[in-house]
Amino acid sequence: MTISDNYNKILNTVIETALKCGRNPDQIKIISVSKTFEAPLIQEAIDSGIKLFGENKIQEANEKFHRLSGDFKFHMIGHLQSNKVRDAVNLFDLIHSIDKVSTASKLNDEAEKKNKIQRILLQLKTTDEVTKYGVSPDDIIPVAEAVSSMKNLQLEGIMSIGPNTSNEIQIQKSFIETAKMFDKLNNLLKLNLKELSMGMSGDYTIAIKEGATMVRIGSAIFGNRVYK
Repeated sequence: MTISDNYNKILNTVIETALKCGRNPDQIKIISVSKTFEAPLIQEAIDSGIKLFGENKIQEANEKFHRLSGDFKFHMIGHLQSNKVRDAVNLFDLIHSIDKVSTASKLNDEAEKKNKIQRILLQLKTTDEVTKYGVSPDDIIPVAEAVSSMKNLQLEGIMSIGPNTSNEIQIQKSFIETAKMFDKLNNLLKLNLKELSMGMSGDYTIAIKEGATMVRIGSAIFGNRVYK
């Protein structure tokens, strides 16, 4: 199967899942996670009509970006280090992974220099796994309050990564927590957040049922990764 075939299969599942739980499928975007995959594969995807891609690392994304052509946008879905914010502003339409006020502040400064309003999400940590980044549920309200006041950042929602488990109840619990925090931020801080980024190749249907507006799909579209 081609990348286009795989994408359309995911798209059909997204539509079917959304309709079953009474949601509008048009409100759900597929972010094709292209990390570790070479530029020719991404170009094939762009040529087939896929427009949104997720990357984890600044250097890798930068190398690919300048080798691609067509109508596409890069999203940053990996951890953003504060010393990489200048490149991030240049490369990414949306950054899913802001987890510190200090990083957001530096990002705001760089966006101001480039006369850009940088779209961002806050990453919420819903598991105790040390390999995962994110703002703790106890801290996300003051972080959101601080970030939402920065004039060159546009806070559009929150992102989370489900636990590394095959236990669907635990995965669902993580997504429910994220969705509740999304509503809490909107209600308590009078925000107008629209985007809820959660769900990957193995659990995106659960995420859609719990309100995801963005699902991050990699291997189910591009195939299995080979890490160097």
